[in-house]
Amino acid sequence: MLVDSPAEVRAAAAAPPRRVAARSLGLLVSVVILALVALTSIAVGAKELSLTQVWHGLFQDTGTYGDVVVGERLSRTVLGLLAGAALGLAGAVLQAVTRNPLADPGILGINAGASAAVVTAITFFGVTSLSGYVWFAFLGAAAVGVLVWFLGGSRGATPVRLALAGTALSAALYGYLQAVMIMDGAALGKMRFWTVGSLTAATDAVIVQVLPFFVIGTVTALLLARPLNALEMGDDTARALGAGLDRTRALALFSATVLCGAATAACGPIVFVGLMVPHVVRSFTGPDLRWILPYATVLSPVLLLGADVVGRIVARPAELQVGVVTAIIGGPVFILLVRRRRTAQL
Repeated sequence: MLVDSPAEVRAAAAAPPRRVAARSLGLLVSVVILALVALTSIAVGAKELSLTQVWHGLFQDTGTYGDVVVGERLSRTVLGLLAGAALGLAGAVLQAVTRNPLADPGILGINAGASAAVVTAITFFGVTSLSGYVWFAFLGAAAVGVLVWFLGGSRGATPVRLALAGTALSAALYGYLQAVMIMDGAALGKMRFWTVGSLTAATDAVIVQVLPFFVIGTVTALLLARPLNALEMGDDTARALGAGLDRTRALALFSATVLCGAATAACGPIVFVGLMVPHVVRSFTGPDLRWILPYATVLSPVLLLGADVVGRIVARPAELQVGVVTAIIGGPVFILLVRRRRTAQL
């Protein structure tokens, strides 16, 4: 695994004022970029609208066709902001917990748990609406998070045990998922778009359902920055610094599960966002999680919303789902990142 040395982490914690100012300015620029991408997401889509129509839909909604389209895009953009931030933040936390900067939210099987729960809801309980199976997806993700914690050793959990437990559960759950979908053609049809990851079903009702989980997971993750910094130095060093290893790992797993579960429940499993953005951020912030976590929270929605806009444009008048676009972008970028790091072991 790739692990930042204790010297690197200590150096990051004692960054000079000039570096702190540069990072603060960079974070401000990132927020501006996010705002511009969000505005683009509202203004650009498969259905072409003029800027006048977009402005009218935002501030003078009278129920016209253009106003309805703008309202749908606004909900879609808000969900993209929330889901992107959740995936990026969860990825950064999991990379710190597993001490592997190439880890992603799928490493603990959370996406697999959510997907298996939704298939179960559709096949055995007759749930058909997104607002109906959001809760099944979240409960599936949470159940897998708890199982990974216990199978990984609970209080004796280590990064390797957690990763192995997540991988094993993912394999079992995806096998179950494929078996059910093959035997049930109706489930296959209903799951076809959800399984690739999409923002097209975004509604105010869905956002309201998952918003509390995004807030809880985000606050918990951001508060873990200092303990996770200690954890990255190794267990012995973290104990010497007074960090509670079991508490930190449990809270980190909780926050990642809540964030990934909520994002997957609302949008389906979207890959590579939680892997790419924290890894790229680490390349210019260093190993200090006090900067990695805020940067990942801001820049991950830039990637997700940008990919969604690209998907709307390239297939007009149809749309290419955002999960497909992130996968297409993520594969080559992941290979480039690995080659640049000259990774010997993962």
